[in-house]
Amino acid sequence: MRDSDIRLALDELLRERHTGKLDTIIRHEVGICAGKRRIDIAIINSEIIGYEIKSDEDTLNRLEGQAEVYGNVLDRAILVTTKRHLDSALRKLPDWWGAMIAYDKHGHICLENVRAPTLNDRHDAFSLAQLLWREEALEELRLRDKGQGLSKKARYYVWLALANAVSLDDLRSIVRARLKARPEWPGGQPHGLCDVTHQTITS
Repeated sequence: MRDSDIRLALDELLRERHTGKLDTIIRHEVGICAGKRRIDIAIINSEIIGYEIKSDEDTLNRLEGQAEVYGNVLDRAILVTTKRHLDSALRKLPDWWGAMIAYDKHGHICLENVRAPTLNDRHDAFSLAQLLWREEALEELRLRDKGQGLSKKARYYVWLALANAVSLDDLRSIVRARLKARPEWPGGQPHGLCDVTHQTITS
């Protein structure tokens, strides 16, 4: 079973699940840590929920590292994998991660919940700030009269200033609001999927 097979089935399931929820968007290939890692699919509403796909073609070599990094920004995380990887993957993941299993039934990819995710409590402020574009972070600082001397600084210093300027809970709210408010969010559209990178309110 290929990544693209699971991704299409998961995208369809998530769109059905969130139809009519005006405060929800779905994004594929969401970059974190300045693009060094990418979350396969993210749901952004009152939380940021990430889905990591491990198909039969994948290995689990990077999973523990991914789980550690994802824990800096995600409120909940769900692994979507096959029978081949499920048991080994669960032993590598923190307890707050959920899991789904993908299987083929008469030529149709089915997804079944195996373990429900719980709320992550170990966010990292700087990693959250990195989810914002430089100008978004700078504008948030200026709104709080904390942007002095940063207009020409590299984005690292802008992210660092924002991470230090607000509480972690406020930063989580700021990031969610900014991600949902973006009129355009280029990149990250997987082959064969249409409109998944747009702020499609039916997502």
